[in-house]
Amino acid sequence: MDEERSALNRLYHKTRRVAAGKDLIRQGQKGQTAYLLIDGWACSYKLIQDGGRQVVNIQVPGDFLGLRSVLFHTADHSVETITDTIVCEIGTKDLLESFATLPRLATAILWTVSRDEAMVVEHLVCVGRRSALQRVAHFLLELGARLSLVGLGSQNDYSCPLNQYVLADTLGLTPVHLNRVLRRLREIGLVTVRCGDVVFDDFDRLVDLAEFDSGYLDQSGSLLR
Repeated sequence: MDEERSALNRLYHKTRRVAAGKDLIRQGQKGQTAYLLIDGWACSYKLIQDGGRQVVNIQVPGDFLGLRSVLFHTADHSVETITDTIVCEIGTKDLLESFATLPRLATAILWTVSRDEAMVVEHLVCVGRRSALQRVAHFLLELGARLSLVGLGSQNDYSCPLNQYVLADTLGLTPVHLNRVLRRLREIGLVTVRCGDVVFDDFDRLVDLAEFDSGYLDQSGSLLR
């Protein structure tokens, strides 16, 4: 356990600040560096030919950025900072050497990647099969659960810097439709999103509406705990 923690500390030797609205990783770029998000928020997204984009995932403190791009050698998606952030750069060589010498660390990072994939699966189900009301409710609950795991949220509320355009791109809705759904959720007394805060007015009813099960976010799988 101590050996793996020491290895992680060695990986995180280069820390830097990145302003909001900057691409850390660009789709199609080669020779990428992976990052650990220490502070702030980011999003992973795919560009489409008409200039639009689909946000694939939202990253919060403690999340890795660009691990798949390192292994693929070419980035298959972009990562943009949503707020001012602090990130640790992780060189490809250092990362792969740690995988070779510390299999427990490799397994733990693989588990992290698997959890991210589980979130993408849930998002696919939301976009493909859940109503807009359920989709938004599920996403807000998922964010709350993830932030609670890193001490930044609770079943009562959390701060959320995502604007309506990022939320719309994440949920496959237009900004106008998203605002209607948020207004409806507020009117029926479930959740209020206002001025950068998400407040759960009736957490249990919101969970029932979204059919939300946080099992796929369970942190007990981490071998470094």
